[in-house]
Amino acid sequence: MRLIDIDDLDDIAVGGAILGTGGGGDPHIGKLMAKEAIRRNSPVRLVDVDQVPEDGWVVPVCMMGAPTVMTEKLPQGDEIVIAFRKLEQLMGVTFSAVLCGEAGGLNSTTPFIVAAETGLPLVDGDGMGRAFPELQMVTFTLHGVHATPMVLADDKGNSIVLDTVSNQWTERLARAATVEMGGSALLAFYPMSGKTARHAIVRGTLGLAADLGRTLRRSRAKLADPVMTMQDRLGALPLFKGRVLDVERRTVGGFARGEATLEGVDAHAGQTLRLAFQNEFLIAERDGEPVVTTPDLIMLLDIDTGDPITTESLRFGLRVAALAMKCDDQWRSPEGLELVGPRYFGYDLDYRPVEETLVPG
Repeated sequence: MRLIDIDDLDDIAVGGAILGTGGGGDPHIGKLMAKEAIRRNSPVRLVDVDQVPEDGWVVPVCMMGAPTVMTEKLPQGDEIVIAFRKLEQLMGVTFSAVLCGEAGGLNSTTPFIVAAETGLPLVDGDGMGRAFPELQMVTFTLHGVHATPMVLADDKGNSIVLDTVSNQWTERLARAATVEMGGSALLAFYPMSGKTARHAIVRGTLGLAADLGRTLRRSRAKLADPVMTMQDRLGALPLFKGRVLDVERRTVGGFARGEATLEGVDAHAGQTLRLAFQNEFLIAERDGEPVVTTPDLIMLLDIDTGDPITTESLRFGLRVAALAMKCDDQWRSPEGLELVGPRYFGYDLDYRPVEETLVPG
């Protein structure tokens, strides 16, 4: 166990945004809300999943919706706690621990709000090892965990309970409700036992996020190359260095969808990289050739600072470095690829592991 205090959240927000592959929401918003919750209460206990009783209840929380909406429609701050408490009341049990739904920017910090307000421990892990755009796209689904009962809450005081026949139906109905709630909502879902959580989660992602943020901060203080520092720490592969030439982005059906085009600099001068995204970066094509696809991670960092670039912050002229990294092994199973592989998102591509398509260098 380790205690997470206000100062630790800066590192976790940065590291979570790196792992979020461009999605998961603006880390700054979630960080501010989490800091205020800890300031009002006490530091959060970050624990290994094995420390949760096997018969205890572990409940993930997160934000749902288009990240671009969250930058303009700020939450009130208590929606996620309301969703958590209403789910607990609905189930008639006492929850034992909080869990992170996805390792994205905003969603890597929102669980700290619930943990601080309730005094419950927060499990070091999540359901993705990165960020994905849809609710059923979690390792919990691969282990037979049901997304419902689930509670959504919005900034106006509304809350909705869902009880669905499948996790895919949960996504469809919750997405429609989220659109009506203004494009974003906070939720509690996938209640599971501590025994199930031991094998259903991706372990250690919050600890990794904290370490990434801390390592990046220290590298800048030493005037080291921040991109190379992150590449080495993650065991990632270099994909591209370039300048953002064009961004086409739109909010459709509760998602931020679009494409970004980069023109190469330095060793990649004369080359072009195209990134397709749906909240998160899903496909990278270099000079028209697909080189990285979901579920492997595509991460965009500022060349000079190493700061993560989210899909909603992409803009013309940014100088960025793209890195790619192997996803959690669970996603490379046939069931995992059916859930989050390129064909699910409508791309006529077969998945190829990133270590086969990119030569280390």
